[in-house]
Amino acid sequence: MLRFNAGSGHIWLNEHRMMLLHTRALAELRRELLDSLGVARARGLLVRMGFASGKRDGELALGEMRAGMPYEKAFMLGPQLHSIEGAVRVEKVHLELDLKAKHFVGEFLWTNSWECDAHVTELGYGDDPQCWQQIGYASGYTSAFVGRLIVFKETECHSMGDSHCRIVGQAAEDWHDDEYVDYFRPQRIGERLIDYSIGLEHLRAVQARREYDTNLVGVSPGFRAAFELLKRAAPSAITVLLLGETGVGKEVFARWLHDNGPRAGGPFIAVNCAAIPADLIEAELFGVEKGAYTGAHMARAGRFERAHNGTLFLDEAGDLPLATQVKLLRVLQTGEIERLGAEQPIKLNVRIVAATNVDLQQAMQTGKFRNDLFYRLSTFPITIPPLRERTADIPPLVNRFLEKYSALYGKKLSGLTDRAMRDVLNRAWPGNIRELENAIERAVLLAPEGGAIESVHLWSHGPGMAAEQQLDALGQVGNPGAVELDGLCDQVLQQNIDMASLEQRLMQLAMQRAKGNLSQAARLLGITRPQLAYRLKKEGLPAT
Repeated sequence: MLRFNAGSGHIWLNEHRMMLLHTRALAELRRELLDSLGVARARGLLVRMGFASGKRDGELALGEMRAGMPYEKAFMLGPQLHSIEGAVRVEKVHLELDLKAKHFVGEFLWTNSWECDAHVTELGYGDDPQCWQQIGYASGYTSAFVGRLIVFKETECHSMGDSHCRIVGQAAEDWHDDEYVDYFRPQRIGERLIDYSIGLEHLRAVQARREYDTNLVGVSPGFRAAFELLKRAAPSAITVLLLGETGVGKEVFARWLHDNGPRAGGPFIAVNCAAIPADLIEAELFGVEKGAYTGAHMARAGRFERAHNGTLFLDEAGDLPLATQVKLLRVLQTGEIERLGAEQPIKLNVRIVAATNVDLQQAMQTGKFRNDLFYRLSTFPITIPPLRERTADIPPLVNRFLEKYSALYGKKLSGLTDRAMRDVLNRAWPGNIRELENAIERAVLLAPEGGAIESVHLWSHGPGMAAEQQLDALGQVGNPGAVELDGLCDQVLQQNIDMASLEQRLMQLAMQRAKGNLSQAARLLGITRPQLAYRLKKEGLPAT
């Protein structure tokens, strides 16, 4: 149904004319409406704009159903159109649809909402859902299709830090919420504007922005759960065990715990247990007396003593040698350490924060980690989720790193392009936050002064994203390479090459390129080895 005519400047959806608009321009319009009208009126206006658009598409879908399309398939045209139009990706969770009884109950998941992205970019994360125009569209579409007022609500929203948006729709009266349903009914707001003076100060008063901590950035549910535990542990001296993959920010969590606890005035000492050789780790942790071993020409305090009245962060504690684990357990039990070669213990006041990316349960089963030490360290465990489970945290982290490295390298940049941000959000990030920070630092260096960071600036090689759709020769949305393939096929037809000759030559060239390797030649042709062997035999061609 979607056709592009670049020659005449038309985009058609059946017989309805469509337009492509810059989402950033829509975001600026949305922000101006908020500044000028206030939250309630801007929300109502955007909801009704979406409602009108959805109503038109609903009428179009009804026409398809009347032409013979099954009614549920016809209804799902709306979510498909919403995706094609670039508003949001829609996934059905639950659908009850009875057109004769005018009954509807539906639940859908939304991802990649342009409206969420626009709101977060302009105003940050908050406590209220923000897909107003899209909620209006879904309600208008369904109302036109079902033949009665159906209203959707967002129960989860990416703008609140959720990983996706979740919407639920039902008959308006079933919500028992007249104030909310009023957003979907026409209102003459122009006549009332004269009576109001609503500016930015009012907007800031009613639309509070959720601020990030000065060091820790995150709004996703997984991050908030971990941060809430961190806040509860901060005022006490309880031993904390930070768990999570490499690069999730365990040391940043540990520093926040120290800086926001009663020992903030004391030292914060970090030691990477995996980076110190096994024969030196005890001297590094507990210190040495003069003459304790060959080369110990003077007494030296260890990390525990240097952390007195402060915090000692044992990073990669799961890699400690067993002998050192025994001594660490005694320190945790008694609060005393003994330097190597010393005769008297030293009483210390140190808070222990440990971290590991090792599965300690498995390490205990294999005898690499002591059970008693595990129970001492894991008094208060906090699991920090990987970045791939914290998609909502990526944009604020990107902004934080962009500010940091723009200042460090003296560059002014306009941010990331839409495609670059999409690629960042879609990446799995095996290196987590550390990898993201490195990518942004690289991009800041490569991006032109005053310009924007593009996808090519972020990666030393392609990000491996799924191929995008593009226009084919007929002006329709097709797969990448469709234009080139059409051109190649057109040449074949113009030269009157028959299919049998073309197929034979393709197989011969594939065998030549694969140097007679049948399996490799089959892969080049996109078929299986038995299929290629059968075709070669059928055409009387050599199979080697």
